[in-house]
Amino acid sequence: MDFGLVLQTDPPGSATVSLMRRAERNGFTHGWTFDSAVLWQEPFVIHSRILDHTDRLKVGPMVTNPGTRSWEVTASTFATLNEMYGNRTVCGIGRGDSAMRVAGRSPNNLRSLGEAITAIRELAEGREALVDGRPLTIPWVRNGSLPVWMAAYGPKALALAGQKADGFILQLADPYLTEWMVRSVREAAADAGRDPDSITVCVAAPAYLGDDLAHAREQCRWFGGMVGNHVADLVARYGEHSSMVPEELTDYIKQRKGYDYSHHGRAGNPDTAFVPDEIIDRFCLLGPAQAHIEKLRRLRDLGVDQFALYAMHDAREEVVDGYGRDIIPALDPQGTAPGSTG
Repeated sequence: MDFGLVLQTDPPGSATVSLMRRAERNGFTHGWTFDSAVLWQEPFVIHSRILDHTDRLKVGPMVTNPGTRSWEVTASTFATLNEMYGNRTVCGIGRGDSAMRVAGRSPNNLRSLGEAITAIRELAEGREALVDGRPLTIPWVRNGSLPVWMAAYGPKALALAGQKADGFILQLADPYLTEWMVRSVREAAADAGRDPDSITVCVAAPAYLGDDLAHAREQCRWFGGMVGNHVADLVARYGEHSSMVPEELTDYIKQRKGYDYSHHGRAGNPDTAFVPDEIIDRFCLLGPAQAHIEKLRRLRDLGVDQFALYAMHDAREEVVDGYGRDIIPALDPQGTAPGSTG
């Protein structure tokens, strides 16, 4: 199992770079950042600095979207980073939540997202793609490689991920829901004539180490609110008791009142008081190291290839170091992580 670190690009940018360097030293393979141009600093500028100050770490947004940048600009940005640093990027992409809504726009529709996935990958790898109905090619790309991983929750989005994407990003760490969603993605891939096992599965969720569960829950309660934004969209589309969406995913948002994106993804978010402790325990990884290891082994057995941990809380350095010391070695079958004994 691979491990990634997910950060918001709050100023100063040097702090994000420093934490990503720390993550690489601790055996993390991927560095991810939020992508919402109004709320945080521009991630691709910081990605360039991260790549320049690390040796192996792969970087990407978790997640970008097809609406805030034109597709050829997104593709050219990734291709430039890859030319400079050797194909060390991954394009995480979704419909767009905070980036679109903060700017007064609606998230992108799935048709546009599917077309963007194909176009961005093709352009970044030096092939021709249609953009706004016009064939384009980036002529200077040589030996480019850009995996495109799609974030999804709902049935149609999960199907699109299976049909189009190189990887599937699931932003919660509940084994029951993970099993259902991974199965949905792989079935869609098979129906589309693709190899279902070729799709990389990345589970992303907050992780907090320690025995004080009450404090850990308060530091990670924001995540239930963030997931709740997407769940609210599913309820609006499919209905509160639709058979297409598990009740385990929808029941908890009944007390949701609203959402202020100025607190998005931050500990202490006042709009997430509706999130019960049970959801935090199910969606996140909390407690001592052994509890993390046991849950990660369950996820790995369900086909999860990477766990990307959100570190938007008051113990960022501690969780990165703790994972490098105790958890990554336990989940690293090759014995290659720092501190691993094989």
